[in-house]
Amino acid sequence: MKASPASSTPKAKKISKNLARVAALEAELSDLRAEFDDLELLYQVTTEHGEAVENQLAAANIELLQTQMRLSEELTEATNYIFSILPPPRDGGPRTRWILEPSTELGGDSFGYHEIDADHIAFYLLDVCGHGVGAALLSVTAINVLRSAALPMTDFRDPGAVLSALNEAFPMEKQNNMYFTIWYGVHQRSSRQLRYASAGHPPSILCKRDGEVQTLSTPGLAIGMMPDIVYRTKFGEIMEGDRLHLVSDGTYEVETAPGEMMAFADLVEKLRVTKEPELVLEWVRGLNGPGALPDDFSLLTLEF
Repeated sequence: MKASPASSTPKAKKISKNLARVAALEAELSDLRAEFDDLELLYQVTTEHGEAVENQLAAANIELLQTQMRLSEELTEATNYIFSILPPPRDGGPRTRWILEPSTELGGDSFGYHEIDADHIAFYLLDVCGHGVGAALLSVTAINVLRSAALPMTDFRDPGAVLSALNEAFPMEKQNNMYFTIWYGVHQRSSRQLRYASAGHPPSILCKRDGEVQTLSTPGLAIGMMPDIVYRTKFGEIMEGDRLHLVSDGTYEVETAPGEMMAFADLVEKLRVTKEPELVLEWVRGLNGPGALPDDFSLLTLEF
């Protein structure tokens, strides 16, 4: 089953164009820095024509600063575009709340949810390896493919089939050796059935209304790492009053003390008693200490 990862939507094209401009600016900035370094070295070793070299060095420094400002503006615009494609919160059926905190200007985390039909709703969270423009571009493209159901001959109510099709559409050798993990679920309202599949992604956490907590995942390599993988769908049940949390590994892979990492079980326990994503982020920040988190923090909470 083959599919093109390209999207035809105007917003996706605009996002891709914007991210491509950022990549070009990054390359231009790298060239200018190299030129500046060469001129600075030349200035240090040259005694004759010193004034001319100094003027050239000053001009190169101004150009470097201007390019840095342009790059900063483009990164801000690209970040705004990425946040603009995230879905608005829902008030019910299910209610959704989420938080996305990139560790750098552009990260590789993204998520979404949408109605497949009147009886089925899909929800998913993915994490592209690495950070920066390339990771953000792949993340945006994959999310748009899911939102627009742009995988021909794929039943989007079958999570295993969706992941298998994604794996064929995004081989890492065609994505600058980048791959991504994902958790994808579908809830059928009429039967209360949950179907889900994951590819190298942390389990989602289902907090039942009676206090029971389940972690939900399936085996499988990350998307794009190896061709012809068949991902399997597992089944569960979501009742009224249950709460489901989709997470990225950045929600718990933080160093709480020198040489000590937070355990996934700690996050599970925190989500058992805490409903608000903002409070979970505040808690993780407190454990991590000052400074940015080491990875993107993504948490999507659905209340049924």
